Amino acid sequence: MPDEPSWPTVDGDEVPREPPTVQVRRPDPPTMRIPAPLPPPPAAVPPRPAAPTPRPPRERPTEIKSEPEPVPEPITESEGTPPPAPPAKRRKRPYLLALAALLVLALAGTTVVGAQRGWFDRTPTATTAAAPPPAPVALSVKGIGADGAAPTAAGVKAALTGPAANPLLAPLTGVVVDPGTGQALWNQGEKTPATPASTTKVLISAAALLSLDHTAQFSTKVVRGAQPGTVVLVGGGDPTLSSLPVGDTTVYPGAPTLDELVAQVKATGPVTQVLFDASRYTGEGLAPGWAPGDVPDGYVSPIQPLMLDGGRGNPKLLDTPRTSTPAADAASALAQRLGVTAAVAPGTAAAGAEVLGEVKSAPVDRLVENLMQNSDNVLAETMAREIAIARGAEPSFAGGAQAVRDVLAQQGFDLATAVFVDGSGLSPNNKLPAKLLADILTAAAKPDASDERTAKLRPLLTALPVAGGSGTLATRFQEAGASAKGWARGKTGTLSGVHSLAGVVVDADGRLVVFAFMSQSTQSGDAVRGALDEMVAALRACGC
Repeated sequence: MPDEPSWPTVDGDEVPREPPTVQVRRPDPPTMRIPAPLPPPPAAVPPRPAAPTPRPPRERPTEIKSEPEPVPEPITESEGTPPPAPPAKRRKRPYLLALAALLVLALAGTTVVGAQRGWFDRTPTATTAAAPPPAPVALSVKGIGADGAAPTAAGVKAALTGPAANPLLAPLTGVVVDPGTGQALWNQGEKTPATPASTTKVLISAAALLSLDHTAQFSTKVVRGAQPGTVVLVGGGDPTLSSLPVGDTTVYPGAPTLDELVAQVKATGPVTQVLFDASRYTGEGLAPGWAPGDVPDGYVSPIQPLMLDGGRGNPKLLDTPRTSTPAADAASALAQRLGVTAAVAPGTAAAGAEVLGEVKSAPVDRLVENLMQNSDNVLAETMAREIAIARGAEPSFAGGAQAVRDVLAQQGFDLATAVFVDGSGLSPNNKLPAKLLADILTAAAKPDASDERTAKLRPLLTALPVAGGSGTLATRFQEAGASAKGWARGKTGTLSGVHSLAGVVVDADGRLVVFAFMSQSTQSGDAVRGALDEMVAALRACGC
């Protein structure tokens, strides 16, 4: 069991349960658009008070990219066009007054349209009604790629010397790589295996993207049973099936719902008995090294191919007590909604049985994004088993781990010193070198198509949480390492005495840099995580 059970975490990624912190998701400050100053009105006409400038909306960072050049706000009639001159005191003929008013309005309309076109088309011809707008204010924004000055090993070493020597991190292993060249810029025990915690999910996600169709979906079916009125609920490896009504969101966006399945089955006739088939997976439901409290504490459920909401008691919360009988619970929920009073029981669907209803999960690439963002242990474990099934291996903990190893080894990654017994990283028995994590991320982050693995692995980068903005990094980089907020993405990993972070960051020259840091420190979890964030911030500030 973890040392401090009070620490609130994201689905098992923060197993030491450190002292609670208020988890407030703060998006990055939005990029301000700087509108050009309004043209001055003619001297003879008193200026109209300027309308208040609306506050730009706050946006959550979703990916690491440079902002486009800002486009100044177009001048509107209320902002840039002076009001018509007041009428003279002596009387004029009505038709002359009307003609003069129409002429003023026509000139004003011409000015507004000309100014609006000028921002997007060409600079308008100056008129006597308003001066042409000044040039837009230029912002210096650098793109991400291989065009910026390449970082050097000496520069990165100098930048990390102080942060890496922080005694809070000891013992620390890690590596920094330029994915554009493949050069290691900094390393410290990068080949030494250490407990990775949830950064293990980098391996499982990479193996899924390399071996499975990114558009593949996992289904949950109801088929006709052998006896009249009997149906069999068949688990197909989708733990995201929602118990909530259609349109009500759970922790799994885009998940199918049990109600959809019920509606299909009801249309086929009355049901008197519900059986459930969970034979798709084999072996134990809990991995070696998992703590008995991981299920009631809300980090995982026994791994079965049939679940509602990942076994959660509350589908809207990431860490909420889980069920120890997910397949039977799903069958009971189906029976209740079908009006069946008989108790559910295990069963086996006959080959070729008539399908009475079927719903499908989100595609594989979206499931990978969800499991990486929220460090979802159940999704990671089911994904490992689905990789095993695709390769004809046993869909168990051992079979899934072996299948992941085989996929990665065949793709050229060195797993000689890697040991892992699960797909989620909950087990302290796992040991990985920082170099393996960095090698996988480097293959995903290459700036060109020179590596055939890159195209398949690219979704791995966008699946990583954003520093200070999303997923398991939403509450980090707020103070320690704040300069990297919005500029880095990373996969976290925490167990008792284990703190790891692997991802990418954009340096001061606009180059993407890969990093993998692993600390086996027993110091306060918040302090260690802050020290890791400061290492990433040092890379962000590096014009090296």
